[in-house]
Amino acid sequence: MLTAKIEETDKITGLTLGADDYVTKPFRPLEVVARVKAQLRRYKKYSPGIITEKVPSELSYNKLCLNVQTHECLLDGEPVSLTPTEFSILHVLLSNAGNVVSIEELFHAVWKDEYYSKNSSTITVHIRHLREKLNDTSDTPQYIKTIWGVGYKI
Repeated sequence: MLTAKIEETDKITGLTLGADDYVTKPFRPLEVVARVKAQLRRYKKYSPGIITEKVPSELSYNKLCLNVQTHECLLDGEPVSLTPTEFSILHVLLSNAGNVVSIEELFHAVWKDEYYSKNSSTITVHIRHLREKLNDTSDTPQYIKTIWGVGYKI
């Protein structure tokens, strides 16, 4: 709740009526952004079952096929041995095929943890291993494309 009312009774009433937070004017925009992000973080952490999306059991792109239920990856019909982390990264990328997935989003999706810029090499190394296993190159990628300064996409 963002309001000009600063009395304690107004704050108590607002929170009692269901507001998750109460910010009074004048306010600092960065503080409001931080409060909203904190609310979204709590919502995502404590409400994972509320949003239920039907996830396809098989994802594919060109000759690459990923079966989420059997945890198998096939390239041109041949099995590709992936670590659980590589499988998760590929799953995130294939689930967002055509869209850029930032390194931060990949890190959070795979490790369910906060991203720190020092962790970017972790993703880079796993992407390199994935490319090797998929016979892909960063120069002329068939599958995993690097979008410099942003992330990766399939």
